[in-house]
Amino acid sequence: MSAQQRSKRYTDLIADCQSRVRELMPWDVEAFLTDRPDALLVDVREPYEFETMHIDGALSVPRGILESACDYGYEETVPELAAGRERDIVVICRSGYRSVLAAYTMHLMGFRSTCSLKTGLRGWNDYELPLVDRAGRPVDMETADEYFTARVRADQMPPRA
Repeated sequence: MSAQQRSKRYTDLIADCQSRVRELMPWDVEAFLTDRPDALLVDVREPYEFETMHIDGALSVPRGILESACDYGYEETVPELAAGRERDIVVICRSGYRSVLAAYTMHLMGFRSTCSLKTGLRGWNDYELPLVDRAGRPVDMETADEYFTARVRADQMPPRA
């Protein structure tokens, strides 16, 4: 088997993790949080994404530092998260892809109950659930719709054969 045949694409990694991680639709997360008010929301988007809009009460833990944020003894340690191995945790991102990878990683690190927000904040917004900005002010639906509109440039698309 050639190296190209063995290599995986981003979508392959996502699919592998989706078979191992519980995913909840936005309306399921809404009910989940009602039933489990002590659940942690962990937003793994980049800081600039989080500051623009997020679910109120979510922790900002960028995907790039997730592993060290989940453990004690690192500059990136988030104590509430490191102590949360027995807590229910919903991992969040923009589309539900980074969050499924992060939820799987957290499972490997011994977190008992992690799940991913399927469809991410795009789906959360489509379901008309509230988002707030960095100051905690509500984000209006039109602003969120514009923010979540995909903007893939031509040079970001795969080369044509």
